[in-house]
Amino acid sequence: MGITKKVTVLAVGLGLVTLSACGSSGGDDASGGGGSRTVTLVSHNSWAVSKDVVAAFEKQSGYKLKVLEDGDAGQAVNKAILTKDNPQGDVFFGVDNTLLSRALDNGLFQPYEAEGSDKVLPEYRVDQDKHRVTPVDTGDVCVNYDKAWFDEHDLTPPKTLDDLVEPAYKDLLVVENAATSSPGLGFLLGTAAEYGDDGWEDYWKKLKANGVKVVDGWEQAYNEEFSGSAGGKKAKADRPLVVSYASSPPAEVIYADPKPETAPTGVAEGTCFRQVEYAGLLSNARNPEGGKALLDFLIGKPFQDDMPLNMFVYPVREGARVPEEFVKSGPQAKDPQTMDPAKIAAHRDQWVKSWTSLVLK
Repeated sequence: MGITKKVTVLAVGLGLVTLSACGSSGGDDASGGGGSRTVTLVSHNSWAVSKDVVAAFEKQSGYKLKVLEDGDAGQAVNKAILTKDNPQGDVFFGVDNTLLSRALDNGLFQPYEAEGSDKVLPEYRVDQDKHRVTPVDTGDVCVNYDKAWFDEHDLTPPKTLDDLVEPAYKDLLVVENAATSSPGLGFLLGTAAEYGDDGWEDYWKKLKANGVKVVDGWEQAYNEEFSGSAGGKKAKADRPLVVSYASSPPAEVIYADPKPETAPTGVAEGTCFRQVEYAGLLSNARNPEGGKALLDFLIGKPFQDDMPLNMFVYPVREGARVPEEFVKSGPQAKDPQTMDPAKIAAHRDQWVKSWTSLVLK
């Protein structure tokens, strides 16, 4: 979510365009006031967009786009909050529903109702009284499995969270750290939604006893530890289960050479938690007018149509194009876990603290 995809490492390796920079500099390229023609987007490291779509934005708006990628979504949000008085850029993209209250409570964004907000599907709209954030994409955090591994071991892949604690799946699952990773936090919240305030800790005790492995972020989990991914195969990974996204299997088809007829990985649909990612105009943005133009762009149809095959997430704009590969290999979960943002805000930090003590110590 972050969605969140999520497969940017693969995408960049095959030539998809990502604009990046180490920081702001003086002169015309700086995201400063006084008529700057550069607008700076701060994002997690799964930002990706086609070159021609960026070119169209720059031509239409008159602003040059600079992108600063700043680690996993959780790390990027925390850093944005710490630097909010002197932000790295003008717009932040990648805060999702698991961390949204933290960003809003810390005054990270200033109000702006982006042009085209009325085209965002109603189920993804939030903060409608203040318009501090704009929905950009959605995705489902789910356990993915390596089809070939399970075929070779004559074992049925897990379907639900309950399945993951069964002895048959001991030492097979790798997850991300819930304290530092957006999908890791999404998976934790999914277990809290499934088992309740009084049951999720017992579930994680069982998961820990069943050999779950925890790593810092998605890239390590998916591209280094998961045997079903292209990167995992090269790394000779030995974990056939990973917390990733429902839209990850299409990436394994699209970037394969030759392309398989079906995805080599599958999704355990009973493990999914729905994420929505947002962007917002940073409170102390040096180029707020450029930031507003960028937010308009992010929910415009050209970007929304382009986004799925670059960041492997679903669009939130009504009428936006959903790729055939998504329909075939990465459909949205039919009944994902969700959680009211107010409950996330009330319990997230304590849940993460308890999870850290329980799982990492």
